[in-house]
Amino acid sequence: MAYREIAKKVDAILSSSGFETYGFKIGWYNDCVQESFVFPYDYDTYAVLIVSTPDMFENGLVPFVLKVDCVSSNDILDEYMKDRFNDIKKEFSDYDVEAVHDFELLPSRRPKILVQTAGHVAGAAYYYQRKDVQPDPWSENKKIFGVSIHPKYGGWFAFRGALIFKNVLCPDLEKKEPLNVVSDSKKVQELLERFNGNWQDWSFRDIISVDKKYSEMQKEYFATLPKDRQKVIDKIKMNYKDSCTNQGDDEVK
Repeated sequence: MAYREIAKKVDAILSSSGFETYGFKIGWYNDCVQESFVFPYDYDTYAVLIVSTPDMFENGLVPFVLKVDCVSSNDILDEYMKDRFNDIKKEFSDYDVEAVHDFELLPSRRPKILVQTAGHVAGAAYYYQRKDVQPDPWSENKKIFGVSIHPKYGGWFAFRGALIFKNVLCPDLEKKEPLNVVSDSKKVQELLERFNGNWQDWSFRDIISVDKKYSEMQKEYFATLPKDRQKVIDKIKMNYKDSCTNQGDDEVK
């Protein structure tokens, strides 16, 4: 199966649950990272980046929450993403597929994949960094973390990891540059200062006009520490159970 068919099939599996998929060469990623983050595969190895849009919560996570026992030491979102990645691996059982999640760590405690870098080289979202602000307004010893902005959803999205098809090569895959939607240097400075100053206030996510944002329930979920999310999960179960019951009553009437 050629990589183009793989791309279509992966997208067909995930799109209805609120995900976007972007193909890229492992070599593009390896060119941009330190040696400790390099994947030991052929330059032209095909990989697919998985991005969750604002629709993922209601279309994907909520149905998963309603059908499983959420008593777990792990975050239910991580469990959901493992489940979805496994779904894809099952569909491609004849291939050697490595699933790399955004929450996975190397033995060194560093991320297994730098998802924002992967997102940039895959053309999904522009990764804004300190180097994009000239002249540099910050002191040399001040750490400034970069942040990605999606052309449709601003900061209301997330990278969930990648699927690496280790025995599939894509030498003719054309690289698509991410859209630079915050092109003004002063605006990029504002973005980075919002993100580094207080990313939890959500404001950096609206640096551009967006097509859709997280729902209030989704905001509550992500604003809650993973260890405390069970109470939000219980609330989700109750709300959606009541919603289904009310719909059933309406049908009877």
